[in-house]
Amino acid sequence: MKIINNNLEQQAQAIYQQMFIDNARSDWAEGTLSDIADITIGQSPSGSSYNEDGTGTIFFQGRAEFGFRFPSVRLYTTEPKRMARSNDTLMSVRAPVGDLNVAHTDCCIGRGLAAIHSKSNHQSFVLYTMFSLKKQLDVFNGEGTVFGSINRNSLNDMPILIPSDDILDEFERIVAPMDLTIRNNYDEICRLQDIRDTLLPRLMSGELDVSDIDI
Repeated sequence: MKIINNNLEQQAQAIYQQMFIDNARSDWAEGTLSDIADITIGQSPSGSSYNEDGTGTIFFQGRAEFGFRFPSVRLYTTEPKRMARSNDTLMSVRAPVGDLNVAHTDCCIGRGLAAIHSKSNHQSFVLYTMFSLKKQLDVFNGEGTVFGSINRNSLNDMPILIPSDDILDEFERIVAPMDLTIRNNYDEICRLQDIRDTLLPRLMSGELDVSDIDI
């Protein structure tokens, strides 16, 4: 399923490239990222509020928990500050600037992350736009400092071309189901891993006897 998800993401990026880069139209509006998305820069709660026992709100400080598409849950906080909504694009705003994931559910984000939310329900377009901005975001890595970073104003002001709503709707019609399949595959992977982690210790300890199973 991981290979399938990787192939789906590559296909979606190719569709974005074909629709919005290779065939960009002169009548599209020149704008900025803030024209299409609401951007929230994270704020870290008090360290005393962190826990790993599931109390409170899921919390991501930065990109340390990032996976292929969704971050792995490790920390929770009882004092959430800034929130990302389910399906928001999560972006690292500290070195390395520009690494991306997607919020699997509502979560608290710390100062190492930004949440990017579509203003017009074109969240897949926002995600793949952020992928396409990777080279521009790389400029902020280590520029003038040992550790790179980007602030909210610089992120808001990232220049983009804004296609018409009908073209955006067409992209969402094609790509949003692909993103949903990636999400469903990820959920199935997590379910199978939970089953493995539950059963394997019992098998190793002999608590479960499978010697009589006819294979």
